[in-house]
Amino acid sequence: MKKDMRWYDYLTINSYWLGLNIASGIITPVLLPYLVLLFMPPEQKNTYLATVRVIGLAVAMLVQPLAGMLSDRSTSRYGRRRPYIVVGALFNILFLIIVAASPAFIGSDSDNFFQRAFGVTTAYAVLLSGIVLLQVSSNVAHGALQGLIPDLVPEHQRGRASGVKAVFELIPVFLVLFIGPLVDAGKVGLVVGIICAGFVLTTLTTVLFVHEEPLREKPAGGIGEAALRLVFLTAIFVTVTRFAVWLVTASGDLVTAREAAIGVQVAFVGLMGLIGMAGSIFAGVYLGAWVGIGAEARQQKSFIWWIVNRLLFLAAVGSVQGFAQYYLADVIRVPKPASATTMLMAAVAGFLIPSALGGGYLADRIGRKRLVMLAGLVAAGGTVLLLFANGMPMAIVAGCIIGLGAGTFMATNWALGTDLAPKQDAGRYLGISNLAGAGAGIVGAGLGGPMADFFNALQPGLGYLVIFALYAALFALSSLTLARVKG
Repeated sequence: MKKDMRWYDYLTINSYWLGLNIASGIITPVLLPYLVLLFMPPEQKNTYLATVRVIGLAVAMLVQPLAGMLSDRSTSRYGRRRPYIVVGALFNILFLIIVAASPAFIGSDSDNFFQRAFGVTTAYAVLLSGIVLLQVSSNVAHGALQGLIPDLVPEHQRGRASGVKAVFELIPVFLVLFIGPLVDAGKVGLVVGIICAGFVLTTLTTVLFVHEEPLREKPAGGIGEAALRLVFLTAIFVTVTRFAVWLVTASGDLVTAREAAIGVQVAFVGLMGLIGMAGSIFAGVYLGAWVGIGAEARQQKSFIWWIVNRLLFLAAVGSVQGFAQYYLADVIRVPKPASATTMLMAAVAGFLIPSALGGGYLADRIGRKRLVMLAGLVAAGGTVLLLFANGMPMAIVAGCIIGLGAGTFMATNWALGTDLAPKQDAGRYLGISNLAGAGAGIVGAGLGGPMADFFNALQPGLGYLVIFALYAALFALSSLTLARVKG
């Protein structure tokens, strides 16, 4: 029987989430958009940003569940999860150095080769390499980390533990408030150093203060079939989403060839975008999860629908965050978009953190599903308001409403997932849930980036309004899917 958690156990068991989210909170909304715009043509910045994220996240989709599965079977005397966290953190630092070095390749002599062979600059190629390698190492640790709560926390305390996890995912928004000016000033090396320091400190906390009981005997059977299933799972999901991108691109070419009015193009291509996003989520998760889980999937339909719910929500919220810097620059027209982005994220966090704590507490008392459903509807309303923002004050209000929904979702949805995952295979199942974590960027950014560039070419700033409207629809759909999740 698991021992009850003390207040500080909630902090130590979740500490590495802080390191992971310092990195993602800086790289995704602030550093990566800045570097892509620095390396590639501005009229295609959304497409190239989407390319970096899609390739990196496809790697994450494979690595994270595989690492979770391997950690489930680990008999290390240091525990099942912590050795993977340490190895992942060390390689994170190495690969972040590659990302930091990418601006040094601007104007490189090898630009002609990379332009002819791949259509990109050398600096962009180095950046892409660093991000992909970082996704590998980061998800080795991430896949193992997800097993700590189901391993060590009693079921009646998981809502609170998940609430603290959500807070540690959100605190970095405050910590990076000063990162925006550093990025605007081009101090990429210093920013990367801050990320590395976060990994060092949170890894040490996990190693020193989290106590695992080593697995005495390795589970019977091999992992070859399960690993092969993960490969097929990733291939299926990426193929489905690439088909959705083709669908949207073809619809854009069709209306362009017919010289349709802007309103017609928005309606038709926007509808194809919604069908592509939602359809790839439903088809990709359904097919991918059945392949990844195997014959057990017949008994795990609620878990699969939980992944659908999670992916719909995260695809929307992650993409709003990912395109925020370009939205603020091109629609709100702020002079220093990186700084403005961190200000917006900090304001949003003011609502994220209390709603995450409150949501985790209420989830243990009134049930997870009600709160997750409400979170989707609240976030949808905030995103709709964002479409009408005519300045930073209104954008911040809209962002805070999204934050209220996102904080509640992050605490209660994860608690629901830990309830639904089979206890003996929690690492593997919650690793498979990375269909939602990695798939969110593949769907939201992978389709949203090209769509934004398509509509921005018709009318500056129009692309962000179209894709944000689609993200509001995904939030609403996430609430509807909960009808298929049984307790």
